[in-house]
Amino acid sequence: MSVNTPLKTTPLHAIHVQLGARMVPFAGWDMPIQYKGVMEEHRAVRDGVGIFDVSHMGEIDVKGPQAKAFLQHLVTNDVEKMTDGAILYSLMCYENGGVVDDLLIHRFDDDHYFLCVNASNTDKDFDWVEQQAKAFDVAVENTSDSTAQFAVQGRHAEALLKPMLDIPVGDIAYYTFQQGKIEGADCIISRTGYTGEDGFELYLSTEDAVAVYEKIMAAGKQYDIQPIGLGARDTLRIEMGYPLYGQEIDADHNPLEARLGFVIKLKKEAAFNGKEVLKKQKQAGLTRKLVAIKMMERGVPRSHYPILKEGEAVGEVTSGTYSPSLNTGVALCYVPTGLAEVGNRVEVSIRNQAVPAEIIPLPMVPSNVKKK
Repeated sequence: MSVNTPLKTTPLHAIHVQLGARMVPFAGWDMPIQYKGVMEEHRAVRDGVGIFDVSHMGEIDVKGPQAKAFLQHLVTNDVEKMTDGAILYSLMCYENGGVVDDLLIHRFDDDHYFLCVNASNTDKDFDWVEQQAKAFDVAVENTSDSTAQFAVQGRHAEALLKPMLDIPVGDIAYYTFQQGKIEGADCIISRTGYTGEDGFELYLSTEDAVAVYEKIMAAGKQYDIQPIGLGARDTLRIEMGYPLYGQEIDADHNPLEARLGFVIKLKKEAAFNGKEVLKKQKQAGLTRKLVAIKMMERGVPRSHYPILKEGEAVGEVTSGTYSPSLNTGVALCYVPTGLAEVGNRVEVSIRNQAVPAEIIPLPMVPSNVKKK
């Protein structure tokens, strides 16, 4: 982005400022990094309920008689198995097997889907989708500018939203969505989450965003709801081992190495971008793997810090932070496959000091999502 390009703002920008949020540039947006503090906000989601403004995320509508066939070509996962109201996590890949983006696919019916993509990639993704769509009888539309999105996350999320919605929120299963109204405003309500806690996403018109957000905050007072910034969003997802585009996955990383083989359906009939390359990589065997580590001594690993084994660099940190749940430094990092087993010891180079760390299982903390 050009230094002269003004930052975009979500419909809630004035509310964030009013709440005393520390605002930072993120993916071309002026976004809240924290309000009361990352540690407090992280624990609010783990122990109660929090609300995230994720209106910076991108939305792309896909309609037409060949919508399903198009998506089968576009993404790595199997769209054929989706039913109406289902959500599917998947990847878009380049021909070399690198990742264009990870995304969520929502199915209305055979001829209508919408994609939720990363904020940093929205324009690039839409260009890619448009280009790929030319060979199919489909229409694609970037609806990001007219769509706001909130994520309500935590063990009290269902109880909070239940009286506010005109549909039974308890009937929305994990990785499904329904259309309804919240306090009279049309919305799509999904149940996926990026925190490891139970929670919902609300997609609604930007025109309704402020009123609905204020009503959720008012109704959530009995649950001590807290606004949550990007800082805690990051610590929550790192503890779960969820990848972030530009950190764990990108155009130069093999998604099989990033532990995303479960969304790469090499046996599906449709040919998707990168399929043959990924198939060969899987057959040849992986040379490195994404793992989680926790520090054995004091120190906080950060992105690009070298991972060492007996003093030699063997990888680097992709995402690192201080874990409020584990009370120690943790990270996601790539290491050679031979070192990737849980329990193996490595070191992290922190300010030229080799600080010992141990490879641990993922997720780092138990998931509390309601999968049934």
